[in-house]
Amino acid sequence: MQRDACDILILGGGGAALYAAIRARDADPALRIVVASKGLVGKSGCTRMVQGGYNVVLHQDDSFDKHYDDTLRGGGLVNNQELAWTLVTQAPDRIIELENRFGCYFDRNADGTIHQRALAGQSFNRTVHRGDLTGIELMSRLSEQLLVRDIDVLNEVRGVDLLFDAHRERVCGAILLDAHRGSLTAMAARAVLVATGGAAPLYRITPASLEKSGDGLAIGYRAGAEFVDMEMMQFHPTGLIAGNSVMTGVVLEEGLRGAGGHLLNANGERFMARYDAAKMERSTRDRVARSSFMEVRAGRGTPRGGVFLDVRHLGKEFLLKSSPGMYKRCLSIGCDMAQEPIEVTPTAHFQMGGMRIDTECRTSIPGLYAAGEDAGGVHGANRLGGNGVAESIVFGGIAGAAMARHVAGYAAVAPSDPDAEGIASRLEVRDGKVDPFRLRRDLGSVAWDRIGIIRSADSLAAAARELDRIADELDGVGVESDRAGNARFQERLNLENLVIVARMIQASALLREESRGSHYREDFPETSPQGLYNIYVSRTADGSMTCLRRPVEFTRRRPEDLAGDTVIPDAAAKAGSANFSTEI
Repeated sequence: MQRDACDILILGGGGAALYAAIRARDADPALRIVVASKGLVGKSGCTRMVQGGYNVVLHQDDSFDKHYDDTLRGGGLVNNQELAWTLVTQAPDRIIELENRFGCYFDRNADGTIHQRALAGQSFNRTVHRGDLTGIELMSRLSEQLLVRDIDVLNEVRGVDLLFDAHRERVCGAILLDAHRGSLTAMAARAVLVATGGAAPLYRITPASLEKSGDGLAIGYRAGAEFVDMEMMQFHPTGLIAGNSVMTGVVLEEGLRGAGGHLLNANGERFMARYDAAKMERSTRDRVARSSFMEVRAGRGTPRGGVFLDVRHLGKEFLLKSSPGMYKRCLSIGCDMAQEPIEVTPTAHFQMGGMRIDTECRTSIPGLYAAGEDAGGVHGANRLGGNGVAESIVFGGIAGAAMARHVAGYAAVAPSDPDAEGIASRLEVRDGKVDPFRLRRDLGSVAWDRIGIIRSADSLAAAARELDRIADELDGVGVESDRAGNARFQERLNLENLVIVARMIQASALLREESRGSHYREDFPETSPQGLYNIYVSRTADGSMTCLRRPVEFTRRRPEDLAGDTVIPDAAAKAGSANFSTEI
């Protein structure tokens, strides 16, 4: 076990992690800041994969109140209202900083103003973008800023678990594992930020970067952090179908629907008229994904279990200008979107639930911060397209500045040696012949079938049994003497973390006996007026999981302030399936 120390340790390599490092360094250049990324910093994670863009109020006809109300309505009114207000009101400052300080370039209108496109669920076109390659632009510029600030970067080094002081009162570092060398480092730190991304790859079909395996979420859970609304997992409606290729599930972002693309079933019908006749394809992601799933289940899907996205009427010139990356991606699998419909499927996309944080990104554990998909509360029951990358940048920046202020008041504390030794013992050599890659496939199917787009008491009970079985089998995965470059060993760690996240999703979904946002219970298909609560999950001292409800705190808006965004309650019944939920 090697030992090292820094002032601020950041686990993750995406937008939230990089922005936090930059803001912390700018707040205090004397700090030693270490960024440890499971992949390559700036080249991994999901921020780089963002196509749609960044939601922000810039136009004189838009307003914070409009963006805020859209966010709460889209979130089924269970958002943390202070976090949502922070997102909306700080997003413009970050866009100005990204352009004027960091050199990001966004698409412009003819008059030189920033172009803002339409994404689903919004009352105003407020999404800033760079074609359909917005994430690459953001991460390229942020990576440059990291380099010019001489911030320590550890590539392909994953966080394993957090370290505490001798009294277990505060986090003071983490155990790091170098994937190439197999070496362990006990990295002491006065503040730790977890920004490793969510656990969408838990599911069989996903567009997420595959190094994401809920690491930060599981690390926080094992440490005793409190989580909120883990039942809320977003499924994007339009993931590309590419056979058995790993490209299956890759997102065709909703700018195509916002621009007027049509969703068709195998009979050629624009089926969204059955589910949301007012907004059609521009309905919220949760509703469109469920609608597609229902069409397939009712026998109106394609032979490969999908539906069609038709953008031919938009014209090749428009598609090449607005979505060149997606156009080329479809060509790579033999589909010219200007000439034929694209076969698509819902795909596990974004984790709305996560560690409970305050407006400074502090978790329930002193010294531990969270941002991006590792934090919950901002989006409530469903995230609007374009709010995700805005959240990463806004709260990454908040976390960096807050940690710099925090460490100014605390002297360095040595981590507990027994903690470090106990974590290391989990990684010791052990015999075992179980194939972790087979278990990973099993887990993906269990998640998709049991805790996916449509849930019920029966499916959730079956999920609990199957997760127990996978956890038992996981003990049979061996750890060879050489951890260096060991893919089987890395997959074992991934599985340990994904099973924890799956159990939190299952327990929370079982407790929420209604349908709201991305959470749909087939046995409780309506949205209940009594459902305005959040579900909190944490690990108790004896290692068991506790799960409870608390009422939503309406600090800025009451439900009656946001009434009116409803759909026909029996829309799904008219489609030949169980009812959909309504949205207030």
